[in-house]
Amino acid sequence: MEVVKHEIKSQLAKLLATEDLIVEHRSIETAQFDVRTRVLTLPNWERASNDVYDALVAHEVGHALYTPDREWFKEIQIPPSFVNIVEDARIEKLMKRRYAGLAKTFRRGYNELSDNDFFEVDGKDLDTFNLADRVNLHFKIGAWIDISFSISETPIVNLIANAETFDDTLSAAEALYNFCKQELERKRKEEEIEIGQNLSADLPGDGDNSSSDSNDHESTVPNSSSDASMEDGTGDDDRDLRVASGGTAVNVEPEIETASALEEALRGLNNLDSSGEKRYIELPKVDLKNIIISNDKIHDRINLEWEDQAKAWAERPYNLTNNMFEEVDEDYIKFKRNAQKEVSYLVKEFECKKSASAYARATTARTGILDTTKLHTYKFNEDLFKKVTVIPDGKNHGLVFVLDWSGSMAPVMADTIKQLYNLLWFCKKVNIPFDVYAFTDSYPSDYGVPKYSYERKEGLALVSDQFSMMNIFTSSTRSKELEDQMKNIFRIACAFDRNRWTQYNVPLGMQLSGTPLNEAIISLHQIIPQFKSRHNLEKVQCVILTDGESAPLHYSREVHRDWDTGGYMGANVVSSKCVIRNRKTGHTYSCEHLGYWADVTDLLLKNIRQEIPNTNFIGIRLMGSRTGGEFIRRYTNGDTCDRAMSTWRKEKSISIKESGYHTYFGLLSNTLSNEDEFEVKEDATKAEIKRAFVKSLKTKKMNKKILGEFVELVA
Repeated sequence: MEVVKHEIKSQLAKLLATEDLIVEHRSIETAQFDVRTRVLTLPNWERASNDVYDALVAHEVGHALYTPDREWFKEIQIPPSFVNIVEDARIEKLMKRRYAGLAKTFRRGYNELSDNDFFEVDGKDLDTFNLADRVNLHFKIGAWIDISFSISETPIVNLIANAETFDDTLSAAEALYNFCKQELERKRKEEEIEIGQNLSADLPGDGDNSSSDSNDHESTVPNSSSDASMEDGTGDDDRDLRVASGGTAVNVEPEIETASALEEALRGLNNLDSSGEKRYIELPKVDLKNIIISNDKIHDRINLEWEDQAKAWAERPYNLTNNMFEEVDEDYIKFKRNAQKEVSYLVKEFECKKSASAYARATTARTGILDTTKLHTYKFNEDLFKKVTVIPDGKNHGLVFVLDWSGSMAPVMADTIKQLYNLLWFCKKVNIPFDVYAFTDSYPSDYGVPKYSYERKEGLALVSDQFSMMNIFTSSTRSKELEDQMKNIFRIACAFDRNRWTQYNVPLGMQLSGTPLNEAIISLHQIIPQFKSRHNLEKVQCVILTDGESAPLHYSREVHRDWDTGGYMGANVVSSKCVIRNRKTGHTYSCEHLGYWADVTDLLLKNIRQEIPNTNFIGIRLMGSRTGGEFIRRYTNGDTCDRAMSTWRKEKSISIKESGYHTYFGLLSNTLSNEDEFEVKEDATKAEIKRAFVKSLKTKKMNKKILGEFVELVA
């Protein structure tokens, strides 16, 4: 039997319903549909063929579309089974009317169920079945078995066949039930008369056997679902049970044996093993007021600490200088001066590519005005009109930069910040708005109060209370203020360099932390739309720079413990059993094929790309020389992998298109430095001069390549 793919069947349900139904597959016995939440829950019919699965899905979608959410049992007091079989006939008729191709789907599905005797009718005389059973068989498998109806039964069958509304269903179901009830009571009376006659004939010699004979028959107990549905206040035992003269309890409530048989047989198709049940995970809408640490708050805090440290430094009698930042600030000024060449190159490349793109999209049209310079060519040229070239306006761009502020970034943080500054200076020159965030889980909350960003609920992904997005830079600040802020972060980045001794401490809250990259991507669902709206942007480039994988993502799961009065909201790691669901787009992302937990990041990126169009997500991965191969093998295979490995060994950089990012750059971490100037000793040999020159050119070429590819994406 071919394997049924649940995600494909979920899409089928959505297409049939012509809406983004929330479809879940769970370890349950029967399908369920919540009209209010529009959640269709399907059993894991893993033992069903594709034909049967499609028919069952179409059937349940029919209920979702046409069966109203109303307490009908308060309007009419009959067993639910009678309403179900009539409603089944109605909704399948309406589904086949809506989608002509479903007639074949239902025919193939029910044919297979019939062949496997799911209705338990093989070898039985169908004429002995009550009307409800024959009606059920008629509308489901009547094409393969001959089912006859009497003259008195035909009007009820026609009533069911012609039902168009749910009210029609209730009327037909009530008529069907009353007919079956009357027929059953008539047969029981006939049996009682026959039994009474037999007992009278046997009384002289067989009085001792009556009690033993009565024990040969089991008493019949009414169906619980039927009993629950009949709330007429006459729930006495003698309503449903009559005791015959022989002492045997007999049921006078009609039952639908074929419906019960089908329901029981369908349970056999289910996989009720909850150990492998899928967990549907949704992403929370975080409260950005509790997530984002504002730009002014960060730098006000840094400046206060700098002041306190500077005062303490000035009081030390053995200081050689009164400025503890003197050496680092000189390095910043030197770097900024040298970086202007790179920035100017970026601006030039951007303007050229932007112009080329504009003219590529240009259109030329006739104006309707004669071109007098072409009049002399009228005998052989029909194009005598002036033309106008229309160059469309380019889209407004913005940049959101997300920086990994984890402990492993320490050795490369200074060089990373330098590359970031190149991009920011470029954005300033070409008037591209930007925001720079650094994700962390160690920024202290005010007054030690946890900053809950959203309500914890079952199935929601968890964003740690310690998680923050530090808005370290924004284009909204004035140039002088931005310059001071860039000095602040430059000083902090230099302090992380273990090969460099600084005379100051990293301010509180700015220490490096874990790697909550997944939480950062979740927060971008709110950050990017707000950024676009604030600057009236049409397109955004979101650059995410990291040197490793994200920490595992967790989700809330309610746990019931013996010692708790209520449920305890615990946490589980998002694993291969999980499905990430986006109610807004209707897409689901199965974690079934995850190689390891870090692959969740790719699914989150695919999700946000579909939810926020006109946004390029660019990844920059910093790697050591030995980790490049692992990175490439993760996203490529075969000949593509071989070519990528060759490029990596030659250029120490690689561009990957097969990840969650639109483009994922892999870079050797030490290539970020752009300080390799052409410097040699006075007594250097020709060979030493050559090596220094080649090294300088190689570094500058690498920088231009990296920055040039970024500019091309923006332009």
